[in-house]
Amino acid sequence: MINKSTIFSAVAGAVIAATAASFLFSSGISSAGPIDAPGVVASNFKTGALTEAITEEECTLTSGDKTTCYRITVTGEPVDTKIGPFCPETTSSTAAESGIWLDGSSVYDVDGQFILDLATIYGDAKWKLYDDSGNVRVTDTKEAFQGAAKPEVEEAYKYHCVEGTYEWTQTGAPVPISMLVPKSPVLASSVTTNPGTDLGVTVNGLVIAPSAPVEAILGAYTIAAFDDCGGHFNPGEGYHMHAYTACTGTEYSNSIQDPNAETSLIGYALDGVAVFAPLANNTTIELDECNGRTTEQDGYHYYAQSAEKNRVIKCFKGLTAVDEEQQAGPPGGGAPPGGGAPVGPPQAGTSTASSSTPNYWLVGGSALVGGAIFGALAVLVGRRRSSKDKIASV
Repeated sequence: MINKSTIFSAVAGAVIAATAASFLFSSGISSAGPIDAPGVVASNFKTGALTEAITEEECTLTSGDKTTCYRITVTGEPVDTKIGPFCPETTSSTAAESGIWLDGSSVYDVDGQFILDLATIYGDAKWKLYDDSGNVRVTDTKEAFQGAAKPEVEEAYKYHCVEGTYEWTQTGAPVPISMLVPKSPVLASSVTTNPGTDLGVTVNGLVIAPSAPVEAILGAYTIAAFDDCGGHFNPGEGYHMHAYTACTGTEYSNSIQDPNAETSLIGYALDGVAVFAPLANNTTIELDECNGRTTEQDGYHYYAQSAEKNRVIKCFKGLTAVDEEQQAGPPGGGAPPGGGAPVGPPQAGTSTASSSTPNYWLVGGSALVGGAIFGALAVLVGRRRSSKDKIASV
């Protein structure tokens, strides 16, 4: 006869298995319903910003749900702003002749004085990007640019200010970037950040890149200068943006206080939610954890973070789509110091999002199997104990 402890163990195993099954089938859906957001509006893109008309296609969200997505392909070249300048030529160059640098906490004018002050700013006497005549070491050839704008900066191009051109990229021209965006934004059960992937597109034709790898850039004693629009080049993705600023050609008010007022639409995030220009740092308008809010006119939307944050879109409230056309992985070992894309050219110019949602099927399935095994072993042990008890009683 099976004793009470064995029965208890078997019941415990069954409970674990049942709980795992419940977890498995209830947690597989990580969406929490629609977002009160209008989604992508094709007419909001500026003339020339898209390589082709936006199309619809069936897609799968990171939750596993099937839905309809928009395929958006931007040209990779801004239609309304001027690119550059980036690096100063000499230690006497002014801010008007140079771009900017942002490191996650501050925005600097990359003028001659900034180059002279680098050792003080970063507390390291090795910072010297200029020669004895005051000429700044700038990547002024294709070889120099590609030697500096990669994960392992070539020794010859350390202690340089890094800048590029379309001609020096691996395609020699603007790189069209394609993204799959849910047609109707769907609220996720928790926010995600999708580190390392592109974050969205702008209405003027650019990809919104992830945070530039500042530590890697500074670790090689380089400055991957941005222009005044918060963009720069890397060999794989061409020109892309890491920050939104009030550069020439942009028009928005970043000092609004009236809750019914609004900044300008600048693009769309990977989850299909609209992105508006930044609010003032001293704004009293309350935003949620992803820098978003809902208004009667525009529904739910995000605001770009201030430039020094080194990330335009703080996080995603909505689910993103799984893009089967994405590049299999970063060639050459990861993102370059220039940030935003692998060293190799993007396959078909596509990008995808990765979700921070746990793999519930793996967790739940493992617990289910474990519970079943635990229960079976308990019964087996109980039978063996019962047999021994019978033998002992003989």
